[in-house]
Amino acid sequence: MGMKQNLHKLKEKYRGKKMAPAFNALHTFLYTPNEVTHGGTHVKAADDLKRTMNIVILALVPCLIFGIFNAGYQHYAAIDMAKGLTVEPSWFGNFFTWDNFWLGAGKVIPLVVVSYGVGLIVEFIFAVIKGHEVEEGYLVTGMLVPLIVPIDIPLWMLAVAVVFGVVIGKEVFGGTGMNILNPALTIRAFLFFAYPTWMSGDKVWVHGAVERAGTADAISGETILGSYAQNQDVIYSISDMFWGFIPGSVGETSKVLILLGAFILIFTKIGSWRIIVSTLIGALVMGLIFNGVVSAGWIDEGSTFYGLMSVDFWQHLFIGSILFGAVYMATDPVSAAQTNKGKWIYGFLIGFISIMIRVFNPAYPEGVFLAILLMNVFAPTIDHYVVQANVKRRQKRLKLKAA
Repeated sequence: MGMKQNLHKLKEKYRGKKMAPAFNALHTFLYTPNEVTHGGTHVKAADDLKRTMNIVILALVPCLIFGIFNAGYQHYAAIDMAKGLTVEPSWFGNFFTWDNFWLGAGKVIPLVVVSYGVGLIVEFIFAVIKGHEVEEGYLVTGMLVPLIVPIDIPLWMLAVAVVFGVVIGKEVFGGTGMNILNPALTIRAFLFFAYPTWMSGDKVWVHGAVERAGTADAISGETILGSYAQNQDVIYSISDMFWGFIPGSVGETSKVLILLGAFILIFTKIGSWRIIVSTLIGALVMGLIFNGVVSAGWIDEGSTFYGLMSVDFWQHLFIGSILFGAVYMATDPVSAAQTNKGKWIYGFLIGFISIMIRVFNPAYPEGVFLAILLMNVFAPTIDHYVVQANVKRRQKRLKLKAA
């Protein structure tokens, strides 16, 4: 209680000064602001933006912890496979081990620190310059970014991308609640186009693969999508894909934990179940179309696109980041569609386009982030036409009643 009183005194001291927004952000991180509404015209609720963001972070924490262990597991498993040894995942045999944890923590935690550190510094700078309060929007973005990048991405590249994403993806539009693009995906897009060799290929998804490339003990970091794109046999089972014992971005591999996060977001009404379900339906429909093309014999087995076209339509949900994108990215309440019917259209097109890009771009067979960013741009247009259609229907009903 004494600490809170001291912080309140300091807050009064900084009131009206240039650094007030920065201090207020620290003061309200754990404490409720003193300025609250008392009038009857305001809706009284226990939730606020900070608590909402904390729930999303809570839904992401299991993916983060699993990603730490999986980073170590994939590294040691790749070394064993390079030696010709057969590696079968075992929960408490070779997965949840201290070796995996320490190696994974040493790679993942710095990503989290850089993401939050650089992003919040930019947020504080803009708050001080513009004279507004520091917004909590980056709390979720800061956690998402480390989960959607390769394990060995250089920290300086991540820092540059975070600055770009926060400034261009959010601040230029006016800050939290005003951005038209998902900031985390803007950061990933910048990394992909600025440093493509660190964001694609078969040497970036497993720690140490880049360092060992070209040596006698080189290890592969090939993902399932990469194997299918090259018409190669996949060594991972459906069980491995579902539980997450596969290479990939830090937090996207465990489908069961992503589904757990989806349940948390839907139960707390933070994430839209309409967007999640429609995104998955769109992906399944596009997968079915490609399966139909293969079954009809319209594409040769030697074709560049045959490998991913022949994947069972439902299996697309277990490989790559379509499920992670549907749950944590597409449901961003700021950049997504706002109307109920618009959410169905918005999500369906994300899933549909994601699988289309996945198949037709074998050099980079993961198009979820591009599909979501594209639909972020068109979300206001979708809502506009949905609203206009409703207005026209009501006008038509009024004319019929008048007649």
